[in-house]
This record gives sequence, C-alpha cells and structure tokens, in this order.
Amino acid sequence: MSATRLAGLLPDLRWRGLVHATTDGLEARLASGRPLRAYIGFDPTFRSLHVGHLIPIFALVRLQRFGGQPVAVVGGGTGMIGDPSGRSAERPLLDRSAIQANVRAIHDQLAHYLDFAPGPTQALLVNNLDWLGDARLLDFLRDIGKHFTVPYMLAKDSVQVRMEKGLSFTEFSYMLLQAADFLHLYRSYGVELQCGGADQWGNITAGLELIRRTTGPRRPDADGQPEPAHGLAYPLLLNPSGAKFGKSESGESIWLDPALTSPYRFYQYWLDAEDRDVGTYLRWFTLFDRVQIEELEAELAAHPERRGAQRALARDLTERTHGRGAAERVARVSELLFGGDPAAADAQTLADLAAEIPAAPWPEGEPIDPDQPGLDLVAVLILAGTAASRSEAWRLVEQGGVHVNGRPARDPEERFTADDLLAGRFLLVRRGKRDQRVLVRGQERA
Repeated sequence: MSATRLAGLLPDLRWRGLVHATTDGLEARLASGRPLRAYIGFDPTFRSLHVGHLIPIFALVRLQRFGGQPVAVVGGGTGMIGDPSGRSAERPLLDRSAIQANVRAIHDQLAHYLDFAPGPTQALLVNNLDWLGDARLLDFLRDIGKHFTVPYMLAKDSVQVRMEKGLSFTEFSYMLLQAADFLHLYRSYGVELQCGGADQWGNITAGLELIRRTTGPRRPDADGQPEPAHGLAYPLLLNPSGAKFGKSESGESIWLDPALTSPYRFYQYWLDAEDRDVGTYLRWFTLFDRVQIEELEAELAAHPERRGAQRALARDLTERTHGRGAAERVARVSELLFGGDPAAADAQTLADLAAEIPAAPWPEGEPIDPDQPGLDLVAVLILAGTAASRSEAWRLVEQGGVHVNGRPARDPEERFTADDLLAGRFLLVRRGKRDQRVLVRGQERA
C-alpha cells in the first residue's frame, strides 16, 4: 500500500471507535500523500504484553496496512523510571539486564502482529535506553527541562491523580523523558505522529510542545501545515469494574506469552465475551472489514446461542497471537468441552483437553472394591475432584447435571472400567456446564 492510502486511516479508526483525541491538522497531514512514521511506546517492566496492549498493537497494525511505517518504542530507559499515567502506585524499578530481557521478549511478541520485513512500511523497534541511557543530567536540564514550567507539568491529569497519594520526583520527571523521546524520534527517525491511550494525552502534548519549541521554522515542503508533529489518542478499554482491560474474571492478567496464559485460556477468554461487548472487540482487535463485522453482529442478534461472533473473534485473535496450529487445536478442545461428542474425538484432541482442565490419574492395579470391577460413579467423582466425599457425590448425582464421557450419569452405583476410557486413556467428568475434569490412565500422581 502506498502512502496515499493514509487518508483512509482516520475514517477507519473513527468507525471502529478508536479515536479519543487528535491534534489539529492530522487529517490534512494524512491526506498529503507523503510517507508517515508513527510511534507508540511499550513498557518493558514485565516479560510479556497482555491483552490490554492489543489496542496500541492494532493501532500500529492498521497504520502499517494503510501505508504508514510503525515504530514501536520499548521503554528500556523510561522503564527504569516508571510512568504514573493510569496508576495509583509507583511501578517497581528494574535493572538494565532485566529490562533488556523483557525488551527481547516483547519484540518477539510484536512480530506476531507487525511486519518487520524490509520495505517502505517496515516496522521498526527501538529502545529508548539507547539515547536516554547516556544522557547527562546537566545537558538534559539545559536542553529539555528549560522548556517546561512546573505549573504546566502539574496541570497534567497523569500528575493530578497522583498528587494526594504521593508522586515521587522520579515519576514526575517521566513526562520530560517521554517528551525527549518524541523529539529524538522526530529528529533521528522522522517520526511525526505519536499515538497512545487517553491517559497518555498529557505526555503526548508535552512532546509536541517540546518539538514546537526546538525545531524552529517549518520546512518549505510542509504543504502549508502549521504543526511539525501530531498526536492521536485512542480510548482506554475498561472492564466492567472500571479498571483497565486485560484481566480474567478471577483477576489474572491474560498474557500474550503462551507460557503465562495458555492458548486455550486465551481463546476461551474471547469466546466468553459478553454479547454487548463482542462488536466492540471485533472492531478493535481484528482486521475484519465493516461488512464482515456487521454480518457477524446480525448473526449474533438472530442466533445468540451460536456465539458465532465470539467464535470468529477468538479464532482470529488466537491464530494471530499463537499461530494457526494452536488456534485449530484449542478450537477443537473448546468445541469438545462445550457441546461436542467426546466419543468422536481423536486421541490428540483428548490429550490437548486433558492439558487444559483439572486432571487426575485413573487408578491402576487393584480395584477399590475387590468384589466388583472398575469404579462406581461416586468414586469417579471423588477421584476427579468433583466431590469431596461420598455423601456429596451422591447428592450431586441425585440433583442431576453430572455427565461422564458426554452422556448423563444418573445412577450413583453405575460402574466404569478401563473399557470405558476414551482412546484407552481418558474419562471425562462434567458437573453442570463449566466444571470439567478428566481422569487419565498413565498419568502420574501429583
């Protein structure tokens, strides 16, 4: 795509609900036909990004698809300071070696979304430690600090929300460092646009102010545009409690690293999206066009029980994040757990399922009751961890809702032997709709 496609970027972002604020003149700059580089910063204080970072990631993805060149700035320098924006407490400070390891991990994750291959829209990743790490205090105060007054900095929302609870000078200085980043990227990389969340608008505008004060007169080829650089803020995605998006119902973050959040849990997170939210997620977190999204929304309205929009969202995001093979595998597991026929599943799918739900070993050797082969249903429920005692297991069976290998189990004395194991290894136990467990032959005891 050529730079002329950039004129369509803002209309697309507006339709998707991804524009919180822009600087005056940005639309004209995008329509000018000149190439554009834009950047977004990522905090490297942990070794993985989470789903809350998908908004800035997809902002860069869309920029690249419309012909712009994305620049991902990993804050190896500012990560040693901490950004107060959107936080009620100070971030922990990391040493350089820890941050460098996190930077490498984040680059690998971004490569799942952005195209780093050489070309006019090649994505770039830079680390601000490369230029902030060698900065001298006196030079920084002379070249950067003199352009900002204390009242100007105190007026920023990111500072105001922390004043009562306490804000260290270290974090107070973060605004100047981010402004210095924008100036450096403008001068050294030709970056003219900074994007960020709504809580970053104060830092973005501080960078614009620094560029205005230090760059001098506009270039003669600037197409009459009054501003040398621009900013764009997207809204923050919040969960129902009003906190930043990115956590499961249990409060655990949903990470992009499969070692921290399995592809199945990642897939299931999106599959469980509420009907009222899935349209927003499709706009924000996929590259589906308007026609496709509106068709999925219409199908959801007509047949909400099919969860077609959620399935399309979960499949697309899981494939983009973890690869096609992982997406296909976890989709099969999810289908098996929620409506599929376990008896028709192959051994690999059953093994994948056993890796995602609570599993316990099928007992080998002597039966629990020497006079009868196998295990009765009550013993199965106890071994699987579905019930803590025989009396509780009896009560669960009598109340209904217990299934073994996908079929209802209503007799507490029904017996199960090794011949009932699916693929010779697995016995699936379900209580209600969501309590899924499995007994596995050949699995070692924990």
